Amino acid sequence: MRIFRFTAIAITAALVATPALSARVFDPATRQWVEYNAYGITSGKSPIPRERVSYKGPYAPGTIIVDTGERRLYHVLPGGKAMKYGIGVGREGFQWAGTHRVTRKAEWPGWTPPPQMRARARAKGQKLPAHMKGGPNNPLGARAMYIGSTLYRIHGSNEPWTIGTAVSSGCIRMANDDVVHLYDNVDLGAKVVVRR
Repeated sequence: MRIFRFTAIAITAALVATPALSARVFDPATRQWVEYNAYGITSGKSPIPRERVSYKGPYAPGTIIVDTGERRLYHVLPGGKAMKYGIGVGREGFQWAGTHRVTRKAEWPGWTPPPQMRARARAKGQKLPAHMKGGPNNPLGARAMYIGSTLYRIHGSNEPWTIGTAVSSGCIRMANDDVVHLYDNVDLGAKVVVRR
C-alpha cells in the first residue's frame, strides 16, 4: 500500500511539473471539463478580461472601434458605455486603418488563406492548406465577422496567449469566449472603425 501511494504521488508530481501541450480538468464550479494549454490559460479565455467601461466618444451604439495601438476593441453600447476586449493585431508591416462595415458573420468559419499568405508561407518552407474546415483547430476560432470588402476579419483564436500582441497578418484576433460574446451582440452592417 505504501509503495502504491508513493508511486501515485510521484506520478502526480511529474504530471504537474511537466506541462503538457494541453490538459483537460473538471471544474466543479461550472460542472464542465475545461482545457488548459501549456501556458496555464484555458483554451477559450483571454488573458485580458473584458470589461464594461465609460464611453464619451463620437460613435453611435453598435459601432466597433479597434484601437490597434492599445490592442483593445470597444463595442459601443447605449448610455455612454462600451464593452472593452483585449485583441491581437497585425504585426509590423501588416497594420492598417479604415472605416468599414460588418458584411458577414460566421460561426466556426472555414479558413481559406489568401494567395499572398500562402506564398509567404511557401517562401519560409511551410505549406498552408488551400482551405481548412471550421472547428476548434481552425485559426479563425469560434466566430468571425468579416470587415467590408477587405481580406480582414475580427475572429476567434485557438491561441489565446497571443491576445495583447501584434502577431497576425492584419486580422483582429480575439479569444474564443470574447469573440462569441461580441458576435452575439453585433448586427450585420455594424460600423467598424480601425485606428492605428
